[in-house]
Amino acid sequence: MDPHHALALPHPRPGITPDNRFFWDGLRQRELRIQRCAACHRLQHPPAPMCSGCHGFEMESIVASGRGTIHSFVIAEHPAIPPFSYPNLIVLVDLEEGTRLVSRLVDVAPEVVAIGMAVVVDYERIDDELTLHCFRSLETAGG
Repeated sequence: MDPHHALALPHPRPGITPDNRFFWDGLRQRELRIQRCAACHRLQHPPAPMCSGCHGFEMESIVASGRGTIHSFVIAEHPAIPPFSYPNLIVLVDLEEGTRLVSRLVDVAPEVVAIGMAVVVDYERIDDELTLHCFRSLETAGG
């Protein structure tokens, strides 16, 4: 194999279960769905079969606004893992609804990323079966 030719690898697939299928189906429909307990209305992410607050088993979901702020971030640069591009800005986002999720930040230079930066969700269609969420700076997203 030519060492100068990058091997094109397929994108890693998420582990889809009955408890999180709603989340992945929502992304394909360009909706950021967050799990909510039907009994106590507590939001939680990642999805689980039971509410971590009241321990109820009746779970539903809401469609989140997609707006939030960066709680924390890391700039991954090495080792480069195909098919991801680098630097890879990985963010922990505090959603307006009150829960957090890990995602990527796109179209922002690493030197301007900051805790507290306002962000909005966007969607990246990988193929017919997989759409992922990412975030953009609210300022550069036009909002």
